[in-house]
Amino acid sequence: MSNWEGLEEIVAIAETGSFVAAARRLNVSPSHVSRIVQRLEQRLKVELFTRTTRTVRPTEMGRTLVEQSRRIIEERDEALLLVSGQGEMQGGLRLTCSTALGERFIAPIISEFLQAHPKISVTFELTNRVVDLVGEDFDVGIRTGHPLDQRLAARQIAARSLISCASPDYLDRHGRPAAPSELERHECLIGTSSTWHFMENGQRRNLVPTGRLRCNSGTAVVEAALAGMGICQLPAFYVRDHVRSGRLAALLEDYVDAPEPIWAVYPQRRYLLPKVQRIITALEAELERRMNPE
Repeated sequence: MSNWEGLEEIVAIAETGSFVAAARRLNVSPSHVSRIVQRLEQRLKVELFTRTTRTVRPTEMGRTLVEQSRRIIEERDEALLLVSGQGEMQGGLRLTCSTALGERFIAPIISEFLQAHPKISVTFELTNRVVDLVGEDFDVGIRTGHPLDQRLAARQIAARSLISCASPDYLDRHGRPAAPSELERHECLIGTSSTWHFMENGQRRNLVPTGRLRCNSGTAVVEAALAGMGICQLPAFYVRDHVRSGRLAALLEDYVDAPEPIWAVYPQRRYLLPKVQRIITALEAELERRMNPE
């Protein structure tokens, strides 16, 4: 039995709900499907389906293998069609990104990508946790900072600036800090990042702010800053319009750190797939412009 044998059979059973229907789809006999699945279960030493007189359902291990097999089959078929020049990109993509960046900027780019490629489907997970792309079977993750996972390749697709700011009312009451060290005597509003970054005398300086409010929602932190509760440091897209209107005042502008890179990270082998290359190219072409409009 080859390592690939049985994958199409288990996907067909899961999608049709029976061995007979799977055999009909694959144009083989039900006994052939049953024999292949039995051999696969014996080789893996796990039960892949629970069988009753009425239904056939994947077990937990079976569901995992079915999902992986479905992706393998889709990628195989896509590669064969593209190499032969007979088809366009197809199948599924799994992407993940932090919530705010994903909602504001990545999701619209993905929508346009789907309109341009009608045979592609995308599962897009927004979360502020660091997703294990390999272990959780994602194609691409969008991340800031510097990727550390040696299993992943990375391509910079944009950069974002950070702005320190506070409301005029807060500054009237507490004064304006002249240097990062003076933030120690101010009320800081702390978002997702627990470390703030500045550039001082040509060196990057990291500062751990202190304050009574910590929140993983940038929008909530902005609202607190507008209410005069303290100083925040957030990506420019959160506060740019408020600074331009005067509702917030930019601070420590002589100490602004270099823009923070934004990366598309992906398992090495996944980048060989044309659809993965194409979605990363689309993100690279659009994200910087949308995040930093002139």
